[in-house]
Amino acid sequence: VQLQASGGGLVHTGGSLRLSCEVSGFGLDYYLIGWFRQAPGKSREGVACANERDDYTNYAESVEGRFTISRDNARNTVYLQMNDLKPEDAAVYYCAADRRLGPGYGCLQALQFDFDMDYWGKGTQVTVSS
Repeated sequence: VQLQASGGGLVHTGGSLRLSCEVSGFGLDYYLIGWFRQAPGKSREGVACANERDDYTNYAESVEGRFTISRDNARNTVYLQMNDLKPEDAAVYYCAADRRLGPGYGCLQALQFDFDMDYWGKGTQVTVSS
């Protein structure tokens, strides 16, 4: 099982990036997916999540309206489109996936770290210059 994140880089304030997370070892169908980030000296933060049916998404308040999570099950890939980037968005970004269903295993709980996601990828660095 492997989740490989890519697409990070250096961008100016106001710019855009699209992160990708290629999944191997299992199919993304029926998995809850999420993006998290960690800046130097700070705790890991939940950024965006989509449920297993892709009919519900949840975002951190700080990125609401600027970031969009999506998936392509045929390509087994998760995306995070990031627009209007700000210096405070700079961090290492991680993708994650979880197969568990039911109360307590939704996006809200995932982003709040009420449970630990099953699978995590290595991060990709996003740097935003002011």
